[in-house]
Amino acid sequence: MTTQSGNVDRLDALLRDASASTRMQAALTAGSRPDPSFVEILIGRCGAEPDFTVRDTLTWAITRHASDLTVPRLLAETRSTNAQARSQALHTLSKVGEAAGWQAITPEALADPDDEVARSAWRAAVVLVPRGGEPELAAALAGQLGRGGTDVQRSLSHAFVGLGEAGSSAIDRVLAKDLSDETRMHALATQRLLADPDEGFEAAVFEARRVVALRNAPTVADDDAEESPG
Repeated sequence: MTTQSGNVDRLDALLRDASASTRMQAALTAGSRPDPSFVEILIGRCGAEPDFTVRDTLTWAITRHASDLTVPRLLAETRSTNAQARSQALHTLSKVGEAAGWQAITPEALADPDDEVARSAWRAAVVLVPRGGEPELAAALAGQLGRGGTDVQRSLSHAFVGLGEAGSSAIDRVLAKDLSDETRMHALATQRLLADPDEGFEAAVFEARRVVALRNAPTVADDDAEESPG
């Protein structure tokens, strides 16, 4: 008869196999037959698994286990020095959906220097934010406007859209300030998405860049002033 420790050792070995399909099947099996002794292995492997699809299957397997076992361990993982472990733990907490997961949404997580961790934190925050906490969250997210490339900015804009009225109010307040061109462009693109969530992010950015360019264009009065004799 296979012992519990034997099952854990076998799962650990399979999740370290060179074949992604083998690792995937091991995660599927662990989720289909939940066992409390699997939780540590499943969460621990999230920080090392190189394949995105396998990581997503590990997350699914974790959600199949009791949240009173998984959430405390996931919260600890969000403080890991391993960026992938932090990112995947935040993602998994959003899938578990327990209110206790909100503890992971700290100012440090929302501003994590690793873009993938920050994106996971933004997405998780929108899912886990307690009722009434949306304005404070939107204000914190506003500090990240203008950050990163297209994918990063798209994720943040979608987070604002997910916050609805609180997101819209935060963007309006930001646009009333003196901003860098990149921050203003991102805020304007987000404002367009809030008004029409079906508009593509690229189209919203295109229009926002046009508005910023027009704002910065010299006026006729400026041209006349430059041509006038001193």
